[in-house]
Amino acid sequence: MIVKGIGIIFFESGKNNCKKCRKFSYRKPKMENKMTGIGARNKRFSEQLLKWDKNENTRQMPWKGEKDPYKIWLSEIILQQTRVNQGLDYYKKFIKAFPDIQKLAHAADEKVFKIWEGLGYYTRCKNLLITSRYILNELGGVFPNKIEDIIALKGIGPYTAAAIASFAFNHPVAVVDGNVFRVLARVFGIKKPIDSAEGKHFFTQLADQLIDKTQPGIYNQAIMDLGAVICKPIAPLCDECPFQKICFAFQQNKIDLLPVKEKRIVIRQRWLYFFILEYKNKIAIRQRKEKDIWQYLFEFPLIETKSGKSRNEILILAEKRGVLKKRGYDLISISSLCRQKLSHQLISGRFFKIKLKQNPVSLKDWTWISIKGFNKYAFPAFINQYLKQKF
Repeated sequence: MIVKGIGIIFFESGKNNCKKCRKFSYRKPKMENKMTGIGARNKRFSEQLLKWDKNENTRQMPWKGEKDPYKIWLSEIILQQTRVNQGLDYYKKFIKAFPDIQKLAHAADEKVFKIWEGLGYYTRCKNLLITSRYILNELGGVFPNKIEDIIALKGIGPYTAAAIASFAFNHPVAVVDGNVFRVLARVFGIKKPIDSAEGKHFFTQLADQLIDKTQPGIYNQAIMDLGAVICKPIAPLCDECPFQKICFAFQQNKIDLLPVKEKRIVIRQRWLYFFILEYKNKIAIRQRKEKDIWQYLFEFPLIETKSGKSRNEILILAEKRGVLKKRGYDLISISSLCRQKLSHQLISGRFFKIKLKQNPVSLKDWTWISIKGFNKYAFPAFINQYLKQKF
């Protein structure tokens, strides 16, 4: 594949077609007289990017320029699968409640999950606790400064490790997130799918070649900012882009075609029917431990079905599965249909408010809390939309 950019043409070459053996080769266009090869392309790309960052980039975020690895780590974990506008409020809450890694490590799980409530992907929150306690107990409270040690921490992948290493410790490693994929794919006309193993490897290699070795943190933030505010997924501001003249996608009118993805998202539909069981002024809840949605959050007794069911069908199922005893309860109310769309799932369901007449033996392992005791427990957004209306 031939890719043009910054006055240099580079292409995948090699007589060996093995993916692992492919290397980059370069040839100089006739117009190029003084600087040749990868060094010229790197310098020109990084120079233009850093110039834009210094003179035109106005994007402001509280963690920009941050050198504390704890705060960088926290911001990156929060921003995984999260919009910046939403993540910003959570970042501020966490910094206020846990200003350093020691405070986070000593915090009770329930308190941390309650602050995280509504942010989704709760495994991230659990990993924050695991990693903070590991750093406190095994590393003396000092965040590791080598990338191989950073990436070994629970919940930290290549992107987050590169962000921490470059922003906090000035290591010349490139971050490659959705914004970076998009900028590189469009500027250099790369058609390799960004969600394939080969594509991720290719983009990572290219990003590492392009990074400014003297200012890696500033460079990494700049290219992510460029993707976020200029080279946007939809309606990019090409007239304000420093790479407009050499951007493959702009010149070839293929902005909407890049980057390429090969996988299609299949939406799974689920029907969840929750039972608010009241007995002696208390309600049953439990923490979800399964590796599924809402892991580590709390829920009410649940009947899940593959399709929508009527009221009577759900009550019969609840009796068969031991959630209810026949003639041992009064049905107080049924909620309207609730829905929540997740990245790969569509959740639909209702809430059945039930008053029990006798001790629910089948739920002996559940936690029974007072009706007014919801505030200290973290529930998924699907349940919270009901609780806010009824309690």
